Amino acid sequence: MGRKTSILLVDDDPRLIRFARANLESVGYEVIVAGEAGAALQLLDRDMPDLAILDIMLPGMDGFELCHRIRQFSAVPIIMLTAKADETDKVKGLRLGADDYLTKPFGVEELLARVEAVLRRAKHPEETTVSPTFSYSDFSIDFLRHRVTVRGEEVSFTPTEYRLLFELAKNAGRVMFHEELLSRVWGTEYQNEVEYLRAYVRHLRQKIEDDPRQPQYILSKPGIGYMFASPP
Repeated sequence: MGRKTSILLVDDDPRLIRFARANLESVGYEVIVAGEAGAALQLLDRDMPDLAILDIMLPGMDGFELCHRIRQFSAVPIIMLTAKADETDKVKGLRLGADDYLTKPFGVEELLARVEAVLRRAKHPEETTVSPTFSYSDFSIDFLRHRVTVRGEEVSFTPTEYRLLFELAKNAGRVMFHEELLSRVWGTEYQNEVEYLRAYVRHLRQKIEDDPRQPQYILSKPGIGYMFASPP
């Protein structure tokens, strides 16, 4: 019998913990619970869960700071929970490295669908490129080994970051529409969530560009989409 997929749930609301834990365990996930950020960081280091669900409103260190701390040492997929349907909170979480968002209150179907979608994105994309590698200037990507080097140094990415980079690089020289990228990386239900795409393009530029404000690799086509520059 294989290892269960494990989820770290970080929240201090007993009712939400009972609700989420019962429904996640009912479909076969193992759920680990932490009531505050310090305990969550210890559990992440010890148990290495497959997914973390973080409430923004935590005692002491809030969910934003916890997300930032996690991203300093882990690429674990992260879903943020918030009581506000606030675009500002969503953008802030995504910029800090969260993979997705859930606004409370949420139902069982929405919870399970988001968890399934994020875990699906955490798997490496199917390798359908003609060439197993792609290089341009000081950037190279090995699609078979899922390795990216920039200026001779290997760079690490979260699963969502890598999936987006994979789609852009394998289509280098072609403008990819916002909706196309969102559908391929996040899923068809995310086609209108352009903020997700903007936040993750920002992450990629910070990791691979000499000057993220004047990118040479990932180029913007305002109102249309993005294109990975093609070698001359």
